[in-house]
Amino acid sequence: MARTDVVEPRPPALPSPWATDQRVRLMEEARAFARDVVMPVADRLDPKKGEMPRALIDKMAKKGWFGITIPAEYGGMGLGVFEYCLVSEELARAWLSVGSILARGQGLGTQTIDDERRLALLRKSAKGEWIGSISLSEPAAGSDLAGVRTRAVRDGDDWVLTGTKRWAGFAKGADFIEVLARTRDPKKGEPRSAGLEPFLVVKKPGTFPKGITGKVIDKIGYHGFLTFELELDGVRVPESDRLTGLYGDEGADADSGGFASVQRGLNIARVHTAARAVGVARAAVEDTQAYLQEREQFGHPIGDFQALRFALADMAAEVDQARAYWRQVAHLLDQGEPAERESAMVKLLATEMAVRVTNQAMQLHGGNGYTTERRVERYWRDARLTTIFEGTSEIQRRIISDRMLPRP
Repeated sequence: MARTDVVEPRPPALPSPWATDQRVRLMEEARAFARDVVMPVADRLDPKKGEMPRALIDKMAKKGWFGITIPAEYGGMGLGVFEYCLVSEELARAWLSVGSILARGQGLGTQTIDDERRLALLRKSAKGEWIGSISLSEPAAGSDLAGVRTRAVRDGDDWVLTGTKRWAGFAKGADFIEVLARTRDPKKGEPRSAGLEPFLVVKKPGTFPKGITGKVIDKIGYHGFLTFELELDGVRVPESDRLTGLYGDEGADADSGGFASVQRGLNIARVHTAARAVGVARAAVEDTQAYLQEREQFGHPIGDFQALRFALADMAAEVDQARAYWRQVAHLLDQGEPAERESAMVKLLATEMAVRVTNQAMQLHGGNGYTTERRVERYWRDARLTTIFEGTSEIQRRIISDRMLPRP
């Protein structure tokens, strides 16, 4: 006989002091979209490593979510890091890559030298018509971006880019690729990052421009969009497409205001990653809660066994703890606080938590968890990446400890 006391998974509310009518509506809208629109697409495409349809991206654009942090006067929602992460957690609960694609808007690739063009691109970004790919890392330069070797050489009114880039997600589907390249070698006494500049490679979505070839990196998870290793061979970029705000203007050092700008961007990215990790881990908790009541052994739902009940309780507690922390750090960033150490801390704690929780969820699913018939294996694969991208856990520990102790 079927049990009548089944407890349905209950998505988290937005408690005081974080709750406002606007935030609650935004969260509920994103939650419904993730459940009704994203989840069916993820269930169909993730097992075959399929790309998210452009139609799905367009639906997100109509919601205005690519412009959450863009000021209202430029067509954005004029909201903060908190709301950006709030939506991202909900979307990542259904499919990590969909929670991630939002970062490819939010004014990315708009910091052009020409102010008029910058404002026009901001409006396009807010509408989801200017979605980009970031190409910073290289085969020998990941966490150590100062080791970038891709060269940008001035040739008249253009720059010519040559080198190899790696981990360029969504590079083919994007409207542009933001490429970090070295315009000159550091001078004596300058930091190693001196001479690094971001360039805007404008392209048609679904293609690579002249001079760029891409090789797909076959990932074990984080499906939804393709990730590439790019070869740049004489890619011409006009001076008007040299960007500002990453390492400052040409020749600026790493202590300039430009570097402060990128540091804030990195802090936001870390909190965003924490929120996405919470979304993935929450998915594992909710699916496991349902499974423990559905699966029967020895004449009982396995959720009747204390060891499994306690494991689920620990999982849920860890997720709620990480969620509270990312909200706190997002609030600090919205208040204008640097929160560099806190951003590293929440990224470290939330992503490591997601790995533990999704791993435990697979264990509680038993043999069924080790199949593609259940979503839990997707959560497990995706959670593992969150400890690596946007700075590995080891990098976060270094950031935290360097702000607590003298640097060696």
